[in-house]
Amino acid sequence: MTGVLSIDTSSNWAFALSAIPILLHGLVVTVAAASLGFTLALVVGLLFVILRRSRSWLITWPLACFLEFIRDTPLLIQLFFLYYVLPSYGITLPAFLTGAAAIGLQYGAYMAEIYRAGIEAIGRGQWEASVALNLGRRTVYRDVIIPQAIPRIIPALGNCLVSILKETPILYTVSVLEMLNYAIIIGDRTYQYTIPLTLAGALMLIMTTICAYLVRWVELIVPRRGIPLR
Repeated sequence: MTGVLSIDTSSNWAFALSAIPILLHGLVVTVAAASLGFTLALVVGLLFVILRRSRSWLITWPLACFLEFIRDTPLLIQLFFLYYVLPSYGITLPAFLTGAAAIGLQYGAYMAEIYRAGIEAIGRGQWEASVALNLGRRTVYRDVIIPQAIPRIIPALGNCLVSILKETPILYTVSVLEMLNYAIIIGDRTYQYTIPLTLAGALMLIMTTICAYLVRWVELIVPRRGIPLR
């Protein structure tokens, strides 16, 4: 944060120009945390929904309670638990990975419901045909169901990505500095908050707009009939 001390506050334009490189440094952390959290959520959510559809109540009931707990408790509490409580049991992760894991876990619980909606939108005939062909459960999900479900849920997954981007400032509570936190620190050091916060908001708006257009582009290029997973 030594760069904050050298910010030129002689004029608004000079102040803004000298603050941008620091905010861009924070933006890199924001994008990295959001990307890792989103990737974890995609994988975890798919795993959750497949286990949730298990035929064994010994799996489905505890998992349903766990998912409900994750969805109904604040992300901040989950983040504190992972960062401050788990080390007491010998599980210690770097602050950045802990934050990404907390985001991935909570949004994985949300994405499980998104996946479920996409899977249940598949016609019953697809399942019956798979049974008639004597396909294994793993093959059915990998080659028949999930490739058809993904195009249906792309917009909802895109909404989760945008939400994850806007959740990253919470990582400040475990000492991970991202863009908004850098903007606040610049304001604390210079007693001028309007410009750094406005710049941070503008950069976030640009990022979320880019994500929205990327999601729309993916939605257009992905065939509605499904995508091959191998």
